[in-house]
Amino acid sequence: MGTLTPEERHFFRSDVNARDSERKQRQPQGHITEPARQVPVHERCDVLVLGGGPSGVAAAVAAARSGARVVLLERYNHLGGLSTGGLVIWIDRMTDWSGRHVIHGLAAEFMERLGRDAVAGPPREDWGSRDTAKADYWSLRTAAFHGVVTHSPTIDPEMLKGVYHQMVREAGVDLILHGWMVAPIAEEGRVKGAVFESKQGRRAILASVVVDTTGEGDLYAAAGAAFSSDIDAHDIHHCINTSWLFAGVDMRRWLDFRAHEPQAYSAFLARGRETLGSFEKPIVSWRDDVATFLGPRKSGFSALDVDEMTQVEWESRKSMAEHLAFYRAHAPGFENAWHMLMAPQIGTRHGRRLVGVKSVRRGAWDAGAVEADEVGISPSPSPKFPNISVPYGALVPEKLDGVLAAGKHISCDTNSHGFMREIPQCWLTGQAAGTAAALAADAGVLPRDVDVRRLQALLTAQGVPLRQAAAETPRAHTAEA
Repeated sequence: MGTLTPEERHFFRSDVNARDSERKQRQPQGHITEPARQVPVHERCDVLVLGGGPSGVAAAVAAARSGARVVLLERYNHLGGLSTGGLVIWIDRMTDWSGRHVIHGLAAEFMERLGRDAVAGPPREDWGSRDTAKADYWSLRTAAFHGVVTHSPTIDPEMLKGVYHQMVREAGVDLILHGWMVAPIAEEGRVKGAVFESKQGRRAILASVVVDTTGEGDLYAAAGAAFSSDIDAHDIHHCINTSWLFAGVDMRRWLDFRAHEPQAYSAFLARGRETLGSFEKPIVSWRDDVATFLGPRKSGFSALDVDEMTQVEWESRKSMAEHLAFYRAHAPGFENAWHMLMAPQIGTRHGRRLVGVKSVRRGAWDAGAVEADEVGISPSPSPKFPNISVPYGALVPEKLDGVLAAGKHISCDTNSHGFMREIPQCWLTGQAAGTAAALAADAGVLPRDVDVRRLQALLTAQGVPLRQAAAETPRAHTAEA
């Protein structure tokens, strides 16, 4: 495998800001013993989806539309995870380098339901265009990379919350907000549900199949599934931060400055880094008077440590105030900027990655082989590579039964995690996991024993583009060597 340049590894780049704070060291304080208790069963269902982020919403809608009785458990008061509450309102590429819309199905429906006023991005006829003028224009608006215009819109997060809720309700999903999974219910290596906490107390949900869309694999890790936690320290795929929005800006004026005054723009960036250290550039939003800041991205923190995440929240809030003062003083178009919103959800990119039956791996990029159990197609991170086949086996734990994973914690290596964690890929794996979970529940089989040909046929009928692999019988339960 050759060494990849940053441009080849990721199509959107940002500074990786090393932490400059010491880790909080808590001293052991002993233990307590909790008494045994009886936990009321809150609900029984075919499919339980844990986490209402982009993958969880897709999984719940897909499972319910496939005829399953579905419960979706979400800890916040809204759906969408980082795509809404995390203010990651830039939806990464859903087209490949030819302009083909490869992440489709529910992903396309989410965008279509948003409506014109809630989405900003290139028109469909320009997807895949290599026209220099168009690429230059859209590159400033996070929708052209390597000289190619892509389907990478920015969206109104409040409108997307509404779309998610509407689609979940229409599908007949039993939605539970303000509840947080705290323990799996498992017997002899098979997950049969989960325990959650809320203001109502501790309660249980029993299910034929559980879909873990918690973001960090909380359910499958607690149930004993193997996972990986290694990171690429030089890449943003593991960084943490809390995003924010500034309003009262003139983004057209800012982009004109960035495009036509390169020396002044470079001097501005240098001054910002010298003044603030960790410095972030704004990107466009769905409106010209709102700027999005998706950083600064902080390295060296753990998404699984409560003290670490608390520190990131403090440092991100401090950065927001410092950036506002600096931009108001020095950035064209930001003279009247004001704090609009700091994200209510922290932006954790990486915590755990499943050890699955199969895995999305860097070694397979060059060949572009189609997996026999393909359940989705991801655009590659560079025109140098063909599209990347996402196998069903990447959602299936190597040994643990009764559970599927979807979202940023599926089975993949660190290079592939750089794009498999993105929102469109979470929609892709969520739709596949939800459809498979419904199929398993209906057939009374384990997720690893689902008829993959049947799964692929159902996904195709849902508008998911799939390709025909070389003639072989796909089997999710046969682990990779």
